Amino acid sequence: MAVDAKAVKELREKTGAGMLDCKKALEEANGDLTKAAELLREKGLSAASNKAGRVATEGVVQSYIHAGGRIGVLVEINCETDFVAMTEQFKEFARDIAMHIAASNPKYVRREEVPAGDIEKEKEILKAQALNEGKPEKIVEKMVEGRIGKYYEEYCLLEQSFVKDPDKTISQLLNEKISTIGENISIRRFARYELGEGLEKKVDNFVEEVLSQVKN
Repeated sequence: MAVDAKAVKELREKTGAGMLDCKKALEEANGDLTKAAELLREKGLSAASNKAGRVATEGVVQSYIHAGGRIGVLVEINCETDFVAMTEQFKEFARDIAMHIAASNPKYVRREEVPAGDIEKEKEILKAQALNEGKPEKIVEKMVEGRIGKYYEEYCLLEQSFVKDPDKTISQLLNEKISTIGENISIRRFARYELGEGLEKKVDNFVEEVLSQVKN
């Protein structure tokens, strides 16, 4: 298929890959930018892929406190140099991630951190649900795998949709920043605190409040 030059330019800015590689990826993905970016990463042609193995020990610990001090987040985001850590672009990214964590309440950074026991327990529950729905046993396993994917999307930060732009995941946002900033960047860890969490109290939907502030 004919590839629009504007799409090639957009993919190049997003991934840092060469113009010809971007054109070929878009042709292979039938013009789908997201799929083309994934193809470039799979082939190790995107700037993000090339930088992913580099050591990132500088960075910031960014905080976000929701209005009234009812939700607090600390997140450590690493980069390669203190110069980049001090740039406004990097700091803005860190603030966005902290705000996203406050709003979306992930439990882990990436799926590899989810305890194997939790996944097995979830699979058992999902399998029982599928069987109770009357699904044929021969397709239940495939259904369970698909629903486990939704579990990761709900609880793993990198797989969640970015609250300020739901069309992209946090992983995609991260790769864009790696490409534009030019250094490896890693979201290492975070802590999220909610006032009264674990105590019996009147239920307040703080998450909806944070989301409403993000949208305004």
